[in-house]
Amino acid sequence: MSSPSVEATRAAGPAPPATEALPFRDPELPLAERIDDLLSRLTLAEKIGQMVHENSAIERLGLPAYNWWNEACHGVGRNGRATVFPQVIGLAATWNRALLLRVAGAIADEARVKHHAAVAAGRRGQYQGLTFWTPNVNIFRDPRWGRGQETFGEDPCLTGELGAVFVRGLQGDDARYLKVAACAKHFAVHSGPETERHTFDARPTPKDLAETYLPAFEKLVAARVEAVMGAYNRVLGEPACASRLLLVDILRGRWRFQGHVVSDCGAIDDIHRHHRITASAAESAARAVRMGCDLNCGCTFNDLVVAVCDGLIRESEIDVPVRRLLATKFRLGLFDPPEQVPYAALSPAIVDSDAHRTLARQAAAESIVLLKNAPGVLPLRADPACLLVVGPQAANIGALLGNYSGVSPQLVTFLEGIVERIDPNTQLEYRASCPAAQPGAPGVNYTFGAAMSSDVVIAFLGLDPTLEGEEGDAVSSLSGGDRDRIELPEVQRTFLLELRRHARTLILVLTGGSAIAVPEAHEICDAVLHAWYPGCEGGRALADVLFGGVSPSGKLPVTVPRRTADLPTFNDYRMRGRTYRFAEIEPLYPFGFGLSYTTFVYGALIASADVLTPGQELIVRTILANKGRRDGQDVVQCYLVPPQTHPDAPRATLVDFKKIPVAAGASVAVEFRLPGDAFRQVDATGRFVWTPGRCAVVVGSASPGARAVALGAPVPATCEIRLA
Repeated sequence: MSSPSVEATRAAGPAPPATEALPFRDPELPLAERIDDLLSRLTLAEKIGQMVHENSAIERLGLPAYNWWNEACHGVGRNGRATVFPQVIGLAATWNRALLLRVAGAIADEARVKHHAAVAAGRRGQYQGLTFWTPNVNIFRDPRWGRGQETFGEDPCLTGELGAVFVRGLQGDDARYLKVAACAKHFAVHSGPETERHTFDARPTPKDLAETYLPAFEKLVAARVEAVMGAYNRVLGEPACASRLLLVDILRGRWRFQGHVVSDCGAIDDIHRHHRITASAAESAARAVRMGCDLNCGCTFNDLVVAVCDGLIRESEIDVPVRRLLATKFRLGLFDPPEQVPYAALSPAIVDSDAHRTLARQAAAESIVLLKNAPGVLPLRADPACLLVVGPQAANIGALLGNYSGVSPQLVTFLEGIVERIDPNTQLEYRASCPAAQPGAPGVNYTFGAAMSSDVVIAFLGLDPTLEGEEGDAVSSLSGGDRDRIELPEVQRTFLLELRRHARTLILVLTGGSAIAVPEAHEICDAVLHAWYPGCEGGRALADVLFGGVSPSGKLPVTVPRRTADLPTFNDYRMRGRTYRFAEIEPLYPFGFGLSYTTFVYGALIASADVLTPGQELIVRTILANKGRRDGQDVVQCYLVPPQTHPDAPRATLVDFKKIPVAAGASVAVEFRLPGDAFRQVDATGRFVWTPGRCAVVVGSASPGARAVALGAPVPATCEIRLA
């Protein structure tokens, strides 16, 4: 083994001797004393330098440079080799808390290894630190939003539960040190349109703010998330990154948040340039700091020097955010000897390791949602005589990745996964067949002749990151990353209709990070699956499902409408008419829906009480039976149907869920313990209130409604409760 270079030794070694004895360097001192000592040694300019995302080194104190900007949406992002897990919306489709905890832990392990390797090489730039701006817990209220793929879906309960688990996995369980620092974003009312994000004013009702947009963030604060990121837009007239309501009254006041707040990138500039709330950069910086924003992704906080000189803010007010930021650095162990930090010695061999890829494959397989399966179609035999794979997404690595991804030396496309899985004597043909979005050239398409001679045709259609994503990333989107229409791109729809005329058995696999309205496809295809953006092992995971190695267990984290026309206006942040909780139009596929290769049956629902008083816990029990011949997993979902006498009551609300494996022919007892708070409603002023009346508790495999049962979901178990 070769010895490290002089440069690497300097980068990784201890601080210069002149600073080793300073109190802030002593790991045995209480954290508050260390922060006080270091803060007292910083000049005003140095303090302000700590408040922009790119920190310069302070050589006289032995402090290295540090860049706060990192991404870990579904793996270490934008920093070379890493395990690419399914995009967040796919992770949400697993509905599996334990699995997401393992995924987040693996991501943080790789992040640690890559950080320490970068430091040893003398690199401390963007995407190489330990502060990750993950997870995104905005509510995916409208399927047109291009960044909805980064979220855990449309429901506050599912989003909050999975987001909190992700935070715990990322930050680790050491009593003293964070593995990495997680960040809940974008606080708090932010979900498009992308083209208007720097200018619009989101105006939810007080009821919607309290009932829909805030709960997930509150759960992550309770999980001790280290950071919260503000949004670009205004919320009820105030810039989100300088909002008294959001940052002072709610986040630090009501919820007692102890971490730091970071702006979205460039959002402080938006305060004066686009929102016109202030007249200058110095005023914007001073206002943001006074309202509780500690870190500027950008450089506007450099104007705090001007703000102090002009009397807009005092140095003592600047000390407050600097103290919070230093606390995060200390908790990450950035100023301590590596041997004292338990995560500093992780092996570089874990990056994109076999174990992590196996985990990615499991997560991808559990994320796949089976939406339709005609009798005898799936699973497929591994040795069909002739198989045709078609579509623009079949061999497209973009359809594996989604946005904010890392890269892998082995990205297994859907085509490769299928080829690897089938009998070597099976005749297989692949054709791209049609473009993803732009109209195809007129003329002969040889795909249709090949389809006529094939036993099975598998078509890979849908979206990729060029069609949906963030402003500036989705280069084929005509709406800044969003979609104007949620139907399949017309060229793909036309191709599928013609393909049906020639295919004996037609299986449709949809890709993408959002709901795709395919009512015609549901009618004409023999089987339909949604594979999301499944990550580096996506091809193998899909083959596991197609050929029966894994029984599908994914459930939709979003509602799939029948058509774009069923949606309210995109930039209207009221929840009326949105998601399974408030939409009145029957969807194509309901929230929580997903089929299996086996047959589940729910027994009667037994409740611990028929009448509930405020604060009283309710216990409900049922039996989940697997009546089929295959082992499987079902996501048992518990919903409350509140008294419909309450004004603007949701049609149903998810209150808990469990993913439960059940062997073929076996039964499992399932219990939910619902706290009294679960039965409260939100009134027009945003207050939680107790509404007497009749309500129902529904436990099943999808959100309540006849549509799920009509599509093949088991009949749910229901009981009525009176709220006294």
